[in-house]
Amino acid sequence: MTDLTALDGATIAFDLDGTLVESAPDLIGAVNAILVAEGYEPLTYDEGRPYISRGARWLLQRSLDIAGEPEPAVRTAALFGRFISYYSEHIADETRPFPGAIDTLKTLKGAGARLVVCTNKPTALSRSLLTRLDMAGFFDGIVGLDAVTAAKPNAAHLIEAVEAVGGDLARTVMIGDADIDAGAARAAGTPLILFSFGYTEVPAAELAPDILLHRYDGVVDACVALLNGQRSTNPSYGTKR
Repeated sequence: MTDLTALDGATIAFDLDGTLVESAPDLIGAVNAILVAEGYEPLTYDEGRPYISRGARWLLQRSLDIAGEPEPAVRTAALFGRFISYYSEHIADETRPFPGAIDTLKTLKGAGARLVVCTNKPTALSRSLLTRLDMAGFFDGIVGLDAVTAAKPNAAHLIEAVEAVGGDLARTVMIGDADIDAGAARAAGTPLILFSFGYTEVPAAELAPDILLHRYDGVVDACVALLNGQRSTNPSYGTKR
């Protein structure tokens, strides 16, 4: 059995969409509700999924661009409020935690780790989603892009999220799925775990994480290894989902 001592007092920072939860169906559903209302063809699931990591505003703008809108940034500014309103009402229709996420959070929390969500989703939406999924109680803080001086991939997001829960950056691990998570972790100097199954335009394996995971059952061992100083070995734990 893994010695969990290293987790006591450590901070584990999680991205949200594509890392903790499979939220693509509801996000793409909200985008499509707007596109259809505006007379555009809906976005396919495969078209939209990679762009979710950049946040809802970028997802809507990219979707309008794909649909043929000549001024996607302008239309995004005009339509974003409607998008957020629709998404807020349907935020947990189909969104679910990834298999094994709940058990992993219980283990980390039970071992004394501080858990914080570090996401480019707005804080209120993030809190609403996690509350609806009965996951909010696991976290000492939920820090969205509106609660920091600069969002991921800027180091400030991760640094300020760790500070928000009274953590020590030197004893922090970042867990994510995309280039913005990798960028924030590298800029902040923290160990990085990436999942291979999330939302990313660049495959997670190409982002050089310290540890690449394919399943949640490797998270605890990976965090312990990194907190004990095993860095930059880039092993791959588990089989693909």
